[in-house]
Amino acid sequence: MPAGLNRALLTVAGAVVAIVLAIAICSVAINVAGGDPLTALTALFDFGETPRAQANSIATFLNRAVPLFIAGLAVAVGFRMNLFNIGVEGQYRIAAICAAYVGSTFTAPAWIQIPVIIVVAALVGGLYALIPAVMKVTRGVNEVIATIMLNYIAINLAAFLVRGPFAGQRAKGELTVTTPQLPDSAMFPDLNFLFEGFGMLPPTRGGGLWGFLVVAILLGVVIWVVLERTRFGFNVKASGLNGPAALASGVNPKTMVISAMVLSGAIAGLIGLPEILGDRGAYNSNFTAGLGFLGIAVALLGRNKPVGIAIAALLFAFLDRAQGALQFADIPPSVITIIQGAIVLLVVVANEVTNRFALRLEERRAAQQLGRNTPVEVTA
Repeated sequence: MPAGLNRALLTVAGAVVAIVLAIAICSVAINVAGGDPLTALTALFDFGETPRAQANSIATFLNRAVPLFIAGLAVAVGFRMNLFNIGVEGQYRIAAICAAYVGSTFTAPAWIQIPVIIVVAALVGGLYALIPAVMKVTRGVNEVIATIMLNYIAINLAAFLVRGPFAGQRAKGELTVTTPQLPDSAMFPDLNFLFEGFGMLPPTRGGGLWGFLVVAILLGVVIWVVLERTRFGFNVKASGLNGPAALASGVNPKTMVISAMVLSGAIAGLIGLPEILGDRGAYNSNFTAGLGFLGIAVALLGRNKPVGIAIAALLFAFLDRAQGALQFADIPPSVITIIQGAIVLLVVVANEVTNRFALRLEERRAAQQLGRNTPVEVTA
């Protein structure tokens, strides 16, 4: 069996075992909480009783996966450079509010307005990620510390902007503050026609199936090509593995640190756009939080590969969608968080075990091959 296929099968087997063990661990937790594990497992796959409820559940599931996938891609770019970009949380929050505000200041045809909003979000996210990158290459500041501190700044700055300079009109008695509403030309077309194509009722909750799903898929393909099929991707990986060796071969590791962090931040800037352009039409004080931190888990689970990240994002979205069904079944929704944490922890352990096992198999194969190729001396 080829070494690459052997390693891939070991990786898949390790992930499956990790998921099964995570479910077993959570079954114990459910029992301790006084629930029934079988009821909880049934609730996980409960998409509703009516066709409309099922369509809404599927749309909610896919809509949740889109920002998680983009967040995983943003973190994975940093990981490729051995950079831990924890600042994705702050980068997408500050990018989302800036893009929402800029998009609300003018009206243009959709083919102009939507790209402008996307570009603004990517620019703001990339520029915010440039700060820790410059601090690292010029002063040696650890990017983990810098990005954590910048998260607090970005989150509180966004809170100030949405209540101050970027605040829109608020109805009397309304507690939620928001940026000005985007015009209709800024709203991304939905993909509800896909449900009709499969003979299902279109979803009605949360703006239906967000059209930004198409952008996310294209982004995943582009990132895969850039990281796996271009010189830039090779330089990023080489610089992350061994900076001095990369420098000796003509690659400037400091330049690659800045490039990788800015690219990671630019991708992070897009995380909030599916929600803004697909449903809310503005940034408000109740904007979805925590996507940047979940992106770290998604990237780890997907092993920094776009396809793996997509599968991990779908898994996390599937679990998140089941929280309502679990509550109806009298199961604590915190079980979902336990499952997610256990899966990530066990998959990381499984990856290490399978990597070591695959390395031993390759060493054994190489030793056997060397033994066959060694000539045998014949003595008279």
